[in-house]
Amino acid sequence: MTDAIRITATLHTDPGCPWGYSAVPALWVLRWRYADQLDWRLVLIGLAEDAQQYAARGFTPLLQARSAVSFRRYGMPFSPQPKSRVAATARACRAVAAARALEPGSEWRALRALQLAQFTTPLLLDDDEHIARVAGAATGLGSASIRALLDSHDVTAAYERDRAEARSAAGSPAELQGKTAVSDGSVRYTAPSVVFERDGVQLTAGGFQPVEAYDVLIANLDPSISRRPEPSDVSEILEAFPEGVTTREAAMLLARSNEQPDAAGAEMELLELVADGGAVRVPVGDDAIWALPEHAGWITGVLGEAMEPRAAARSAA
Repeated sequence: MTDAIRITATLHTDPGCPWGYSAVPALWVLRWRYADQLDWRLVLIGLAEDAQQYAARGFTPLLQARSAVSFRRYGMPFSPQPKSRVAATARACRAVAAARALEPGSEWRALRALQLAQFTTPLLLDDDEHIARVAGAATGLGSASIRALLDSHDVTAAYERDRAEARSAAGSPAELQGKTAVSDGSVRYTAPSVVFERDGVQLTAGGFQPVEAYDVLIANLDPSISRRPEPSDVSEILEAFPEGVTTREAAMLLARSNEQPDAAGAEMELLELVADGGAVRVPVGDDAIWALPEHAGWITGVLGEAMEPRAAARSAA
């Protein structure tokens, strides 16, 4: 497979969106199939600047917990325990932008950690100390470095650029499909919209889409692109994804084209690997993250920061 980047893939998402979180398995299939031939860009939507925006629309912790139950059908881990209150997402978006400013590329680890924590732990996405600890643990950059940049000039400017780009969907294919929303008086992309671009030509997959939708857009942009076949087994998956995989992600990666993912079959294979000492199963919400033993510390560290905010704060002091 060539290492040349052929297509830019711009992902519009937000760590607080259950649709964006539930689409991760499909996006990881693209990571596997096309590797470095796709140059991924992350655009942070910033769904809400203030929790009152959600309260005014009738959102409550109970309503959000019930929503989590409904999203289980897409296969990602959820823990539908009502949180202490409804939280806005802007501060978490800034934490991801801070990671990107400190170490370009680390924003993806920060995003994954905050998504997992949002939907499986008591984390509040607008608690600066808490999100900084989670993002700092995920990236290795440290919570103090993340928190110090949340309101810095550079992070504010980058975050506002992201918000503006996310709110430029008027007249786009996503709007035609009804895959946009109105926010701050502008038409914005909904998570997890992906815009693929090559040589000035753009093709858009607005909102939540099956992996086949992404695949057909990539094939039309560049029919000569190399496409890696499915992994031969789960150990190959864990080697390729050091941050670990959920059961749904493993099943999606193993599934052949035009076949439905077999979560039960993937779980059986993963359990065999755990029994042989070749993998570790870390419980997360109502499922698990599976990782190579040498990589399991990444997820346990993130979840440790996410699950015990008060205890972690006391120990840090």
